[in-house]
Amino acid sequence: MAVKIRLTRLGKKKQPTYRVVVMDSRKPRDGKYIEQLGIYDPRQEPSLIKIDNERALHWLRTGAQPTERARKLLEISGAWTQFKVARGEIHTVGGDEPEAAPEPVVEVAKAPEAADETATPDETETAEETVDSSDAS
Repeated sequence: MAVKIRLTRLGKKKQPTYRVVVMDSRKPRDGKYIEQLGIYDPRQEPSLIKIDNERALHWLRTGAQPTERARKLLEISGAWTQFKVARGEIHTVGGDEPEAAPEPVVEVAKAPEAADETATPDETETAEETVDSSDAS
C-alpha cells in the first residue's frame, strides 16, 4: 500500500480549511484516512498550521511520502528538517556532542600564605626574613 501525507479539504465553498492526513494514495481526496496529523487554515492571517511533529516523523520514517504542499507545511512546522537530520542528509553543527575529550590536568601550586599558616612561628619568621632579603637585592 502506497501511503501518502496529504491534505483533505473541509469548509464551505470559497472558505477552505484543510486536514493534514495520512492515507492510501489510491483513495479520493476527501476519502477515508488512516490518521490525522494536523490542520491548516490558509484564510487566517497569518495562516494557521498545527501539526503533530512526533506522529509526522513516525510516518515519514515508516515510508509515507508527502505531497508538495504537505512537504511545505512539514518544513514550516519543523518535522521535515528533523526527518532529514535523522537520516543524515542535513548535518548540524553543535547539535550532538562528539565524544568527550579528556580534560587537561591542571596542577595548582599552593599559595605562600597557605604555607605560612601550616608552619610553626619560628619557620614563619625565617620565611619572612628570606622574602625581605630578596627584596633588598
